[in-house]
Amino acid sequence: MVMSVTELNELTEGCLPGLLGMRFTDSRSGRVSARLAVRPELLAPNGYLHAATIVALADTACGFGCRSLLPEGSSGFTTIELKSNFLGTARDGMISTDAEAIHAGRTTQVWDATVRHVDSGKTLALFRCTQAVLWPR
Repeated sequence: MVMSVTELNELTEGCLPGLLGMRFTDSRSGRVSARLAVRPELLAPNGYLHAATIVALADTACGFGCRSLLPEGSSGFTTIELKSNFLGTARDGMISTDAEAIHAGRTTQVWDATVRHVDSGKTLALFRCTQAVLWPR
């Protein structure tokens, strides 16, 4: 079941995505988009956006999207692999991600996500994320 943007944003409250300031902007079957304002506490000591910030944004978008495609009767999911290629960085502005389902099976889902700097349009990172679908014991 596809969750609305409002429902996704409510899910972030009180956990890491909310702490980081992620906001979902689009939610459809097989596709989720989110944004995050770059601020000093999300930077690494070198003054550039910390890689973990980008990973958190992409993984959260993929995970929240995965929820909408879970097979009936499953009990949830967990990320089992996340690969990232970093192509750039940012020091300020807004970053966004678009996550898209590549495979939504009974035991696994595979999602791709692209993270961009909104102001420049520059691609910062490419991701592939695999989730294991969990079933009641």
